[in-house]
Amino acid sequence: MHGDKIPAWDGKEIIYFLFRQKGNDLAKGTFPGPTIRIPRGAIFHAETQGHGPPPHTIHWHGQEPTPMNDGVGHCSMEIGRYTYQFQPNAMGFYFYHCHRNTVQHFEFGLYGALLIDPPTAYFASQTNPAIPIGQVPSPTTPGAFEFRVQANTTAFPQFPGFLGGDITTKDSLNMTVPYDVEALWVFDDRDSVWSDFAPDPRAFFPRRGNNPGVNDRWAPGFFNDFNADYWFVTGVDSDPSVIDPGAVAGPGFMGRIPPDLLIPSGLNSGVGRVIGEAADRPELQTQISINAPVGKTVLVRALNAAYDNVRVTFPFDVVVISWDGRALGVPPFGNYNRPFVLPGGVSITYSVARRMEVLFRTTALLIGTQFATVEFIRNHDGALLHTTLIPITVTA
Repeated sequence: MHGDKIPAWDGKEIIYFLFRQKGNDLAKGTFPGPTIRIPRGAIFHAETQGHGPPPHTIHWHGQEPTPMNDGVGHCSMEIGRYTYQFQPNAMGFYFYHCHRNTVQHFEFGLYGALLIDPPTAYFASQTNPAIPIGQVPSPTTPGAFEFRVQANTTAFPQFPGFLGGDITTKDSLNMTVPYDVEALWVFDDRDSVWSDFAPDPRAFFPRRGNNPGVNDRWAPGFFNDFNADYWFVTGVDSDPSVIDPGAVAGPGFMGRIPPDLLIPSGLNSGVGRVIGEAADRPELQTQISINAPVGKTVLVRALNAAYDNVRVTFPFDVVVISWDGRALGVPPFGNYNRPFVLPGGVSITYSVARRMEVLFRTTALLIGTQFATVEFIRNHDGALLHTTLIPITVTA
């Protein structure tokens, strides 16, 4: 973990605290942090070391924690240096973040996506050069490999390849559906005043030697006053100058991210690559802005890492298959929820740290470029601060 200055769309330098991955040339400090993908049921170890002023922790959303591996400040191991260990027991979309001085460290970029993939997913530690990293042997097409996500699409036959059944079976792909294209949307906002006036990761820390949770006596500061003036999708600036050349930083403008944005395999636990090949395969890479031909199943994973709420609107119908990492309509919670259609033009609003996954099928009716709309909404009064457009292109 270390600090860096990254210029925004208008050249303004903003300070970030970043994760870096030892031995990974692409992950020398990225915003957000590298996506960590783990097969369900694997015993996961993450050796972590703090660079710069400690303490830090890492909190892993989605794991069933032992206290020392939960990563809540004051209540677990603070790094320093520590090896976290846990065994995820449910596929889904989660995330990890520093949980010490969380208000500042999370805002400054110490977080990343955490994806729990099917138990038979192939990873870079395996050696079969014919299998793309992250894919599984197809349970419906012998000899084929495919990406799969946990979902109950019984009521949605437009998504081919759904496999029902009992999810407790060992190495089971039951209650999963294949997808062809994956997109990762991570919405975030930054207040550049915080960057300018609180560059130290110990800003407003309690005095050293205090008994945690008893006499913290935090120094007074301004972290209660958050006013975002820059917005991002998966680390990419929502640039208002491409729509209005006279735009300035701050609320009141609409931005757009570029088309054809792909996440390198080196920042995605190898997904996007075939072992033994030097270059990524674009058709396997996770996307940010979406580009897909007709006849494909597209999975969109969307995390709100912004302190303000987000209101997301798709230009066509999508099916919401999971919320906060848990697949809707899948046991053991299947009696209490189910996947649902989010109609095109109808918004869904959610707050910081929440996640959703949606599926849609590309058809001839969608050929061309349309835009998903992400509106950043101030929490306390509902004011619209910024609108981001994400291109979705469907080709014949």
